[in-house]
Parts: sequence; C-alpha cells; structure tokens
Amino acid sequence: MADQGNPAAKPVEDMSFEEALSALERIVSHLEDGRVDLEQSISLYERGAQLRRHCETKLKAAEMRVEQIVQDADGQAQAVEAAKIDR
Repeated sequence: MADQGNPAAKPVEDMSFEEALSALERIVSHLEDGRVDLEQSISLYERGAQLRRHCETKLKAAEMRVEQIVQDADGQAQAVEAAKIDR
C-alpha cells in the first residue's frame, strides 16, 4: 500500500479526486513551510501541477455528468449519461 503521508507515493492517474486534493494540500503545506531544498521544491511543484490538472479533470467530468441528468416533465431525474472526456 502507498504511503499516505508521502504526496508522491501514488500515481496521479490512479487517485480519486479526494486523494489528489489531499495530496495537493500536503504539497502546498510542505512548500509553505520552506524547509525543503530547491530540487525537492521543484519536484513537489511539478507533482502539485499534475495533481491540480487531475482534480480539474475530475471536477469537469462530474460537472458534465450532472448536466447530462435526464429529467421527466415533473423535474425528476430519470437517468444519468456518463460524459466522455478527451484528455
């Protein structure tokens, strides 16, 4: 199992939105502490950028799914059509 305390422990593409957001928050905290050297700061920043893009993609997919809820005449949800996202 991946080390949950290590923001770089799990591949970004395998993360849920919540995992990615949590990892991004940890990275921001590490960078704000100012206790990491330049090379580690750059690596953390790169990872943070990947996590941010991943979160944006997940949010966009969720938004598209919500928009695709089919409603009947009474406004009741009838079905959800999964949105396809091109990466």
